[in-house]
Amino acid sequence: MTSHKTAQTMKPATAAKKLGVYLQATPAEFQEGVVSRDELNALQTDPPEWLRELRRNGPHPRPVVAAKLGVSIAGLARGGVTEALTTDEIEALKDEAPEWLTQERATQAEVRREAARLKERQEEKQAKQDAPTERPAAKRPAKRPAQRPAGRGNRR
Repeated sequence: MTSHKTAQTMKPATAAKKLGVYLQATPAEFQEGVVSRDELNALQTDPPEWLRELRRNGPHPRPVVAAKLGVSIAGLARGGVTEALTTDEIEALKDEAPEWLTQERATQAEVRREAARLKERQEEKQAKQDAPTERPAAKRPAKRPAQRPAGRGNRR
């Protein structure tokens, strides 16, 4: 009996997320169909012109915008950025450097420092656990003499 391998497929939104592009900016045929795992791999290894153009100029989805600005997605929302932005709009924001962006970048830098500190602390803790430790030989309690169980036949 031979098994038939079924091609894995995904929704266009999932494929767009994996490709790092804004779904609404993709071609209609991409938005309306399903994308197989093989098609996704082909798009990643040899992107067509529309995909290269989207990655270069946008509009970019929020995770990409946040990464380009050096802030979190929540920081974008706090700053009032809820829509996809083009590369030019991102550059304009960087040049303008509004106060919210400066504050969110500082917050993000602090979060990264704290995460690095915690990771280092965890690694040190793990290294201590993994290091062979010399323990003194455990002292065993002295053997007590065997006692006879109390019962009728053991009376003296």
